[in-house]
Amino acid sequence: MDDHKKEFGPDRSNDSDLNRDRDRERELERREAGYEPGYDSRREEAAAQEKPSYYYSYGPHKTGMNEETPSTESDTTAYSNHEGSAPVEVTPPKPVRPFSFSGDGAPKQGGGWNGSGPAKKRSSLRSGFAAFLAGAVVVSTLMFAADKTNLFTGKQPMTLPGAQPNSSQTVAAGSASKVSLDSARPDNIAQIFAQASPATVKIESYVKTKSSSQKSQMNDPFYRFFFGDQGDSGKQDSGSGKSDGTLQLAGSGTGFIFEKSGYILTNEHVIDGADEIRVTVQGYDKPFVAKLLGNSYDLDLAAMKIEGDKDFPILPIGKADSLNVGDWVVAIGNPYGFDHTVTVGVLSAKERPITIQDEQGTRNYKHLLQTDASINPGNSGGPLLNMNGEVIGINTAVSSQAQGIGFAISESTFSTVLDNLKNNVTIPKEKAPYIGVSLQNVDKEWVNELKLPNTEGAIVAEVTRKSPAFQAGMRPYDVIVDVNDQKVTNSQDVTTKIQALKVGDKAKIGVMRDGKRVEINVTVGDKNAADTTEKK
Repeated sequence: MDDHKKEFGPDRSNDSDLNRDRDRERELERREAGYEPGYDSRREEAAAQEKPSYYYSYGPHKTGMNEETPSTESDTTAYSNHEGSAPVEVTPPKPVRPFSFSGDGAPKQGGGWNGSGPAKKRSSLRSGFAAFLAGAVVVSTLMFAADKTNLFTGKQPMTLPGAQPNSSQTVAAGSASKVSLDSARPDNIAQIFAQASPATVKIESYVKTKSSSQKSQMNDPFYRFFFGDQGDSGKQDSGSGKSDGTLQLAGSGTGFIFEKSGYILTNEHVIDGADEIRVTVQGYDKPFVAKLLGNSYDLDLAAMKIEGDKDFPILPIGKADSLNVGDWVVAIGNPYGFDHTVTVGVLSAKERPITIQDEQGTRNYKHLLQTDASINPGNSGGPLLNMNGEVIGINTAVSSQAQGIGFAISESTFSTVLDNLKNNVTIPKEKAPYIGVSLQNVDKEWVNELKLPNTEGAIVAEVTRKSPAFQAGMRPYDVIVDVNDQKVTNSQDVTTKIQALKVGDKAKIGVMRDGKRVEINVTVGDKNAADTTEKK
């Protein structure tokens, strides 16, 4: 026993009472000093664990104050004395219930972590949001029910201001009318194509090899624009210019059947110069050889006929005047040999005039329909349809310098001459107002030479013999400065003002001659009539 005491020190088991008394005195001292029981042990345990100081503060702690855990008793006292109230404990948050309990065990609503703070607003926000959603659902349900039952409009269909049945309405047959308002592309394009495609035909023009007509066509820019390089000009023999009778494909276009007995309408330039015309119709194994009935170079129209053992499908002809700019249109054709290609667009404009020159002369198109539906070589002669599947135009030309600018001969033009074309009756030319002068703009070097105040006006370069201007006494080097008291600035202005007049009208033309203004009264003539007289 003595050895054991020597190794481990004196035995202090009898000192337990003394130790307990000492602990009680120390605890009393700490309570008098304002410390809570067990605080040191908790503080020492937190310091020993060395947790990071990512803490939440409660009570009067300010956001600008240091949020680190006090490490000494003096630090904790400083927090308490600075705020002037009970000591504030800075500890990590603990999960607590949103309700505290009173002494009788009944729950009572409170704020903060201890139930003593202000009431939380989350419950009221949730209630308001839930009420809003419920109201939205109720209103949406009522609107849907009112729309379905026509509660406010009765049996009347909805319409857009200025809406046309062709462009935006689909009327269901049978019960009450129901209108479908489609702000995008119409949904009946496939139906229109299915109905119109059988009556839309492919037209191929054949020429005899070595024929002069083929040589002329293949070198014609107008012809090559519409047909591309579909003609096989490389197979020509460089021997004699005589034809060996072999037919060669020169180009292809489109047409449509407008009478069930086989009458077809197309562009004149599609079949111009052809020795044989072949027409391919859907449902037939072999193409038909068509007979040309009548054609008009000026109107660029041609009618022909094919013979079959049964009635052919036809396309009805509508009214172009009923169409408005912006209405949907459909074009069907054979561009670049791709049979029965359908394109869709809108009517971009009406009453467009354009001029195209070729080796035979100048085609002056008038009253054309402009569309952004794609039109390419091979579409020529094909139908331009409205949303009822009716032909309102014949696709004819495109602007080679732009995209989405195509032109079609209006129904108002070809419907009036169908009988003449079918019966090969000469179609009288439309009167063309003219006075018979060639014009050019005034350059600066001409100002002093012709004693002019400025470059405004148009110089008369040539006067046609026996023309209205010649008979009225107009001379070369006269400078036209006004027409019917309307000032002109260049040669185009003069042409536009003369063409706006009617044949037989009197035009008062002011010209500068030798530095003085002279008025010349000219009776507007008909250029087509004058050309016919000269040819005779």
